[in-house]
Amino acid sequence: MQRAACISDKIKNIFTFNRIFLLILVFTIFLRFWTLDLKLLHHDEAIHSWFSFELLTKGTWMYDPSYHGPFLYYVTAGMFSVFGDSDLVARLLPALFGTLLIPLVYFIYRIGYINKNQTLLASLFIALSPDMVYFSRFLRHDIFMLFFTFLLLVAILYYFERGQIKFVLIAAMAMAGALSCKEEMPVIILIFASFFIFAIWRGNFTLPGSWKRDLITGLLLVIAIMSVLYTGFGAHPETLAGQNFQITTQGVHFEMNTTGWYKAVDHWTDMHKQQRLGGPFYFYIPFYLMYELPIFILAIIGTLQFILSGIDLSLAFKRLKNIMLTRKLTRTTGQLAETSLHQLQYPRPEHSKSDEFFRFCIYWMILTMAFYAYVGEKVPWLLIPQLLPMCFVAVYKLNWQKIAIALIGCIFLVVMTWHVAFIPADINEPIVQVQNSEDMREVMQLIDASNNVVVASKDYWPLPWYYRGDRWNKIQFYGSRADEPTLTEKNPGVIILHDVESYPAIEGYDKKTYKLSYWFSFYDNEKRLIDYYLHRDGKMGSINIDVFAIRKIT
Repeated sequence: MQRAACISDKIKNIFTFNRIFLLILVFTIFLRFWTLDLKLLHHDEAIHSWFSFELLTKGTWMYDPSYHGPFLYYVTAGMFSVFGDSDLVARLLPALFGTLLIPLVYFIYRIGYINKNQTLLASLFIALSPDMVYFSRFLRHDIFMLFFTFLLLVAILYYFERGQIKFVLIAAMAMAGALSCKEEMPVIILIFASFFIFAIWRGNFTLPGSWKRDLITGLLLVIAIMSVLYTGFGAHPETLAGQNFQITTQGVHFEMNTTGWYKAVDHWTDMHKQQRLGGPFYFYIPFYLMYELPIFILAIIGTLQFILSGIDLSLAFKRLKNIMLTRKLTRTTGQLAETSLHQLQYPRPEHSKSDEFFRFCIYWMILTMAFYAYVGEKVPWLLIPQLLPMCFVAVYKLNWQKIAIALIGCIFLVVMTWHVAFIPADINEPIVQVQNSEDMREVMQLIDASNNVVVASKDYWPLPWYYRGDRWNKIQFYGSRADEPTLTEKNPGVIILHDVESYPAIEGYDKKTYKLSYWFSFYDNEKRLIDYYLHRDGKMGSINIDVFAIRKIT
């Protein structure tokens, strides 16, 4: 018995809280950075990388809400200038910002809003979450906005705890950074503001005496940072007023609608009405069931636990029973019901800042889920703003049963993360949205081996990124199919056409069809959803190109 106790003590001394947390952080780094360029850039990633490269080399970027805010482009261009332009470098900062979510969890623990077990498990969920991993290895604005959102929360909590203006400045920089990423951030700010204003009014948080000065200072800093970023460091002040302009480079044409950042809400309101990428209000629920099942289930349990935390059910039923037994003969039904309700009301447990933090997380989670359920644009990367508060709600009132469920559930998360992020092949998963196919590697080998290439297709990304700069010089670009004599006029080594606008054959060329991009097709799998859930197979939707390679004479 004594020997077993000694072994237990040794294990506890080895696996301390700090060591386990550090291990989770190391594992997070591994999942974000390992083989970061394993897969071709996604359609959106290629566009963002290309814009960043154009910003670096030509300074041609201007704000258009269709392509979101300036932060991504400037930091990515900066990375290209230091480390060179490549798929790997394009994804380094998303991986870094996705990793930095973990230290922010630790900072919340340091001021006592969560305990050690909650800190470790919430960090583990963020580290292993398939969506968190996938979109931390993905050059979109969302992971940047998520980091800044979380940093804003941490800074607010520290300001309430310590009342120092440095936390206001950090909050202001976080808010400006988030607002310089994506246009839905004002809604997140409203969610935060509505909760904390009400909590201050209730006396759950106390502001320092200098809060008015601090607030004005913070707002001025937000305005200053956003003005600098949205005007391209002062090079394009017209961005704040708005104008239309066009870019044509490498044969690629863009019409930019710089409506002014303050009118971006009009653009996305129009997109919401169009429902260009629409879906039902429950669109994201299947994603949670497919990728985040243990987090989702534990978050539901955590929410119910919080709701019921102030109610002692056994005492309530005992009181109700006594009331009914002692008064049923002398009271009418209406009087009995009124008395019962009165008797069931009793004080909740004493308020704690941990309770207030989890109240906020539930509020944040529910309103964020409701907002994205309402928005007409529904895409998989919008899961992560909903998932972050969910990871905290999932660890509310931990006991050994919940911890056991969570750790077993982590096996599910690991399997799904490996499947979606580390298989070097096209995968039939809705998380990919419209991913460029690995088939394009073979297509680009044919292009690389040719001195003259014709691209005559309305769909051609990610080619402008992979043949950026002078590499595009050997490509003759047409936006749609041209006649055969035009295509073959310069005897190109490769001719690329959209498969629906292609020719049955071109004399002197061998034809092969490749997937340009692909996506999960609900309509091809709707009659076998359970089978699909278990096997993740079935037919995919795709955009295809026909590649005509000049026939070699043997």
